[in-house]
Amino acid sequence: MKNILLPCLAAAALTLSFCFEQAPAASAPASAPAPAAAEASLLSGLLTGGPVARTLHGLPAVAEPAATTASRDSLAYGYYTQTLGVKLAHTENKTLLQTVTDWLGTPYSYGANSRRGTDCSGFVTRVFKSVYGITLKRSSRSMFSTVQRVAKTDMQAGDLVFFSHGRGNIYHVGIYLKDGKFAHAACNGGVMISSLHQAYYSRNFYAAGRVAGAQASTEVPAIDAETLAAAASARPE
Repeated sequence: MKNILLPCLAAAALTLSFCFEQAPAASAPASAPAPAAAEASLLSGLLTGGPVARTLHGLPAVAEPAATTASRDSLAYGYYTQTLGVKLAHTENKTLLQTVTDWLGTPYSYGANSRRGTDCSGFVTRVFKSVYGITLKRSSRSMFSTVQRVAKTDMQAGDLVFFSHGRGNIYHVGIYLKDGKFAHAACNGGVMISSLHQAYYSRNFYAAGRVAGAQASTEVPAIDAETLAAAASARPE
């Protein structure tokens, strides 16, 4: 009896072993395609502006449709309109608008010119260097000595606005944007947007000046995903 039982058990074990070895091959799911990386790269290319200047899986670079560019620009200008409080014609220098936006909320710090803290002339010099590649003198008074005077009614985005407590006693400078609004570093609030129509600034406004070469820049920056997301969320339903 024992001699019969042992061969039977061995045969059963062999059969079960064969079944378990073959089961994974029959039931294993097919490998799922992984397009996520390619889609993420393509999306990144669209969000950072311009043509997709890379090759995905050996494919040639794909030019961005004009409609996509227009849609992205519209979102960006909408975001700047709400953030800066100015009505834009979608032809303004986006580099200037984005740079000013990036500096908003920087605390005031006398004699400093970094994102950790800045005074009025420090803010202006950093923006002009970043946007126009122009190095300005460090104080508001010395800046005024180098600009071309412009009438208040002829001011353009990028012009400088100067303030004084008395004739020629210039103590403050900002960057004009549009609709009477200007960006500046105020001692009581840091980098912010204010209006020339506010009583204090209207009373102390001294003159406006244009920096040679500043209006010639037409460089358009890439709009990052974070800016686009903020613009999309701010868009009215």
